[in-house]
This record gives sequence, structure tokens and C-alpha cells, in this order.
Amino acid sequence: MRIVIVEDHALLREGIVALLRENGHEVVAQAEDGDGLLRIVAAHRPDLAIVDVRLPPTFTDEGLRAAIEARSRTPELAVLVLSQYVEPVYTAELLASGGGGIGYLLKERVGDVGGFLDSVARVAGGGTALDREVVAELMRDRSATGSAALDSLTPREREVLGLMAEGRTNAAIADALVVTGGAVEKHVTNIFSKLDLPASGGDHRRVLAVLAFLRAAE
Repeated sequence: MRIVIVEDHALLREGIVALLRENGHEVVAQAEDGDGLLRIVAAHRPDLAIVDVRLPPTFTDEGLRAAIEARSRTPELAVLVLSQYVEPVYTAELLASGGGGIGYLLKERVGDVGGFLDSVARVAGGGTALDREVVAELMRDRSATGSAALDSLTPREREVLGLMAEGRTNAAIADALVVTGGAVEKHVTNIFSKLDLPASGGDHRRVLAVLAFLRAAE
């Protein structure tokens, strides 16, 4: 997997580079700001960009803006955003660029090496990997604002959808909820039905369900 990393904190950046290389990934370029992201994506055509939300010069949302621009120029680019804080609106904005291949993790999750590498693989593969704290915040937002399709989900189906947003497999969801795999499959089927996501060879319904959930929180 070819990866570029954009992070202004040198120690964290080098730590991520070392971690990825030790686990067989190719880090083809690094940068420290949003303009650098655009340059290295154009030059190296990576599979995945790992980007800090807040970059120089103002340390507000330069990384996010650059990631959105990079996706508009290279739609197949997967993006894993790292943030110091839970800011769900950034996830929603990134999703507006279309498709899957989106991740949003708190920086502290990098310390969970196995979980971080799983997230990298899921996002690069076109899936989603959202921090559990971001998902929890989005769930609270949905409870406050309401949405017809999402409001039709049962409490258990909302739990399952939230865990899907984190990127968990059906088996992992079953373990988390202490239910059978068959029960999870039934909940997932119900979610697809209520969100009007019929089976289609060209659609990744799991990603589409998560996107519907996140877009409703915009």
C-alpha cells in the first residue's frame, strides 16, 4: 500500500512512518501543510493519505480543506484524518466529497497499533473507520435533530449502525453486543431495508449505510 502522511508534529509523523513501514506499507512522501498534501498526492498518486485536520498556518482546518481538494482531484484517494479533538462536522464535510475510503480517528488511537493498522487497511480498501467518540457524538446529534429513515431504526439497529460506522465486522459487532452472528446479520438486513439500500453488485451497501447515517448529521 502506498501512503502519504501530512502532519506538522515531527515526532508523531516519524512515529507513524516507522509504524507503517514496520508493517509492510510503503510511505512514499511526507509533508507538513495542506499545500504539501496536494503536491505529494499529485506527484505520487498514493492509495491513502493520512492527514492532520489542523495544519499551518492557522491550525484550524487546513488539513481537512486540503484533503477535500485532494479527493476532488483524485477521487480514488482514500483519506484517514487524524484529530486531537472530537469534531464530527469535519467527517461530514469530508464525506461530501463522495464515496467511501474515509476515516476519522483521534490521534491517541495511533497508540493502539493493531486498531490503527486495521483502520488503515479498512479505509484504503474503500470502507470507513470512525472513532468511537465521533460516532457517539453523531448519535447524540441524530437523537436531537431526527431523520425519517434513521428514526425508523430500532435502538438495537442504531447500535449496530454505529458499530458499522466504526468499521467493525459483523463478528466484531456480535462480540461487542454479546449476541449471535445471525442476530447481527438480521439487524444489518433491516438497516439496509429501512435506509432503502437494495442489493446491488455495484454498491457497497455497508459503506452506503454509514454514509447515510453520517450525512444525516450534517
